[in-house]
Amino acid sequence: MTGFRSSYRALGELALLVVFLAFSCLAQNQILYPEQEVHIPGLPSLMAVSQDSQYVLLTSLDTILHDKEICCGKDSALHDTVTGADPKSLKDVAARLEGRHLLSDGRPFSVKTEYVAGKETSGGHLITMLREEHAGLMEWNSHLYVVQGATYFWVADNDGGTYAQLHKLLLWDTRYSDARRLVTFTIGIDDPSKIDGLLFVEASRP
Repeated sequence: MTGFRSSYRALGELALLVVFLAFSCLAQNQILYPEQEVHIPGLPSLMAVSQDSQYVLLTSLDTILHDKEICCGKDSALHDTVTGADPKSLKDVAARLEGRHLLSDGRPFSVKTEYVAGKETSGGHLITMLREEHAGLMEWNSHLYVVQGATYFWVADNDGGTYAQLHKLLLWDTRYSDARRLVTFTIGIDDPSKIDGLLFVEASRP
């Protein structure tokens, strides 16, 4: 898994130029390929022990980091840090997680975070992060979801350029283990103004 900085290089190389636009704009341009789909492989299917927002946050972070020593059970290194954060503010979660931490045996590890406010969300950036196997968290309609996949189109514009047009975000709601677990955010149908923010987290050991 590459670091977050390589995501920005990939953005330029792939010419992923689009922010969240209405899906109807595709009718004005030429779709080059059938709809593409990307998923994060190997994510554990976890369910929060309670629908309380703090437990949902712990379980969602555990899902994207999936390292028991680091996150997020009671004996994990980040448990106290996460429980001290505001579960309704991914910005606060990011600020608390960022930096150097210690495992229970004193070994160090570092956490890098990238918080993106909802209004600044880029469809191209999201696609790149998922292609590089960075799962994320999304606060939407006051609920927290794991961003574990997406669908998108490659589109040619009228000036001869190409870009990736995000179509759907494929989400997990860790409050549930049944059909309610699978949630989809669809561009042009769901309201992007209801997205409060997204958070990507990466933990690494020396």
